[in-house]
Amino acid sequence: MTEFTLSVAQFAATRDTVENLKAAQTLIARAGATSDLVVLPENAMYSDPAHESAGPSYSESLEGEFVSALRASASTQKIHVVAGFTETNNDDRPFNTLVHIDRDGNLAGVYRKIHLYDAFGYRESDTISPAPAESPLLFDINGISVGAATCYDLRFPEMARWLVDHSADVILYPAAWAVGPMKESHWESLIRARAIENTVYVAAAGQTAPFCTGQSQIVDPMGTTIASAGTEQHGIATALIRAERIHSARESNPCLLNRRFAVAPRA
Repeated sequence: MTEFTLSVAQFAATRDTVENLKAAQTLIARAGATSDLVVLPENAMYSDPAHESAGPSYSESLEGEFVSALRASASTQKIHVVAGFTETNNDDRPFNTLVHIDRDGNLAGVYRKIHLYDAFGYRESDTISPAPAESPLLFDINGISVGAATCYDLRFPEMARWLVDHSADVILYPAAWAVGPMKESHWESLIRARAIENTVYVAAAGQTAPFCTGQSQIVDPMGTTIASAGTEQHGIATALIRAERIHSARESNPCLLNRRFAVAPRA
């Protein structure tokens, strides 16, 4: 049977990049004992939710210390890692970027956030460059296709369907889902909706309190939450991802076969 073990890990990143890296490496080591893939939150390298810094966000290149250290940890633990960080860009505004590092420590894939969080009184586009919708981040683990998007992307069903149209059986959402009225309800409802409407597993890894909701979780293709880290500050939730569960869900709910509309990125 085709399967792999997936962990979502959560913590609250700050402006202290050294401590953030230590937290990320500790979570990777913990997950490495049991899992094939660990997902860390959006902005895991640097986060300034209280807007304490008056200057531009701290950023690094793909060859910088943060990604290089994650590559070393992935190689040591023999685990795939997906994590978010702020990537230096030629523009004054950096990218909000996800990296996929394989179990041998290779930088195997990159996704730069498409939908920026210009909502609920916040404007991510003031400090981050939007990326064009060119090609999705996809990779394979034990014959199961995994795709990834970032935080606010969760609110756009066409983003998930775009990944599924490119063969994703599992969708990852590293996030820093901000607290606020109904925000935790939105987080949980949208994760379940993306899983149900696409008959895929959804694994969402969020930053934690005081500025974010935590509640990192894994939902199966029928919308059942099979693992959750709750509000634990340095929490991990782990579940087995099974191809058989995807197949059985799609036999019961063949919505992908019954669809009448295609999804294409807008230029």
